Amino acid sequence: MTVLIKIIQVIISLGLLIILHEGGHFLFAKLFKTRVNKFYLFFDYKFHLFSTYDNWFRRLFGKKPVPKKDDGEYEYQGTEYGIGWIPLGGYVAIDGMIDETQSKEKLKAEPQPWEFRTKPAWQRLLIMLGGVLMNFLVAFFIYAMVLFAWGKEYVKSEDMAYGMKFNEEAKALGFQDGDIITGADDEVFESWAPANLRTLTGAKEAKVLRNGKTVSVSLPGDLNLLEMLEEPRFAEVRMPLVVDSVVPESPAEKIGLSKGSTITKLNDKEIKDFNDLSNELAMLRTLIPEDASLNDSLKVRTVSLCIQEGDSVREAEVLLTPEVTFGFVNKTPEYKTTTKEYGFFESLPAGVAYGWNQLTSYVSDLKYIFTKKGAQSVGGFITIGNIFPGVWDWQSFWMLTALLSIMLGVVNVLPIPALDGGHALFCIYEIVTGRKPSDTFLQRAQYVGFFLLLGLLIFANLNDILRLFGLM
Repeated sequence: MTVLIKIIQVIISLGLLIILHEGGHFLFAKLFKTRVNKFYLFFDYKFHLFSTYDNWFRRLFGKKPVPKKDDGEYEYQGTEYGIGWIPLGGYVAIDGMIDETQSKEKLKAEPQPWEFRTKPAWQRLLIMLGGVLMNFLVAFFIYAMVLFAWGKEYVKSEDMAYGMKFNEEAKALGFQDGDIITGADDEVFESWAPANLRTLTGAKEAKVLRNGKTVSVSLPGDLNLLEMLEEPRFAEVRMPLVVDSVVPESPAEKIGLSKGSTITKLNDKEIKDFNDLSNELAMLRTLIPEDASLNDSLKVRTVSLCIQEGDSVREAEVLLTPEVTFGFVNKTPEYKTTTKEYGFFESLPAGVAYGWNQLTSYVSDLKYIFTKKGAQSVGGFITIGNIFPGVWDWQSFWMLTALLSIMLGVVNVLPIPALDGGHALFCIYEIVTGRKPSDTFLQRAQYVGFFLLLGLLIFANLNDILRLFGLM
């Protein structure tokens, strides 16, 4: 059921964003009186699932069948709306535009005033950027409406009763377990969020709350975000270790862990909180290679513990699961939360500000794609599915949909032929130089871009498969 809920969320979210993205192109095309032959959700190679050109559909509304021309193509009867069978995106077929929807014979014909290729370069530029603009506007609007509907709930820095946990790199810079990072340079952190790590990467100074006093910690200004996100993380919220419930027949149940129990040592390593335990288990996983024998795996997964229950302490030895877990749920600490309410008109600028921050952060992170770790982090449909929760939550759904809208917009504006950014680049070149690239050049560039995108799609989803089988 969890997987099904994730799949449904992905389909609805991406389907909505594809329609709105293509709707942006459609809107500007119609504004400039450019003919749009097709508007499709998903791709319809060879056949489709539904089309307003289907005769049964036209008869339903009392319309005549669409006649075919000598080449087998349908005569234009207005935009054909439809749903394809290949769920890898969608498209609008704009008449006279050099892309995968136009035949060579069509482009050799005499240009017509309603065609894309006869429009001024600035109009073609807006048509091509219409989808990206729509993505960003949709994201900003969704964020605004989420703030209007649910407000903003957060834990103030001073209310983080257990402080934060830091890795060795952070401690070498001067952070201490229990500190609370309240800002970096001139920026104040209203509350802590993992996204704040991005701000720390280029900061020269961090402000922390330590034992009730504000202390400054010097930073180098060139921290690597991907390294900061590795386990153990540079900084994260500190979580006390207290067992809340135990999974039946799990290693935790076999050694008698119960509600209120805590683990103070693992293989002679002192465990102060749930963060320590998580990091030690992550380290143990790295000690089991992909080709490990059963005996090697059993040796690593057999651990000794010190368990505290009330005032009593006892020792135990247990075999962890193949995933190197105990099988218990840790108690979530109850922090005092603050909710900021937004009126409708207050939510609009707040949503734009939040969306702009998400947009600039995502663009900033693109530089990591060209590193080994960044390339390995690239994911496809499984990665997208995993960011959605396993239970239906409308607030999470809309927040993730807004984030995907920003990601879709940024990716599409990249200057790669076959993407909106590639078409826009050629339009900008024409505006600046006054020279239009030849149709032959644009067609060849389109093919290059298409195969490049196909390669990226295969690479991203291959990463997903490798991660799924624990090979990455």
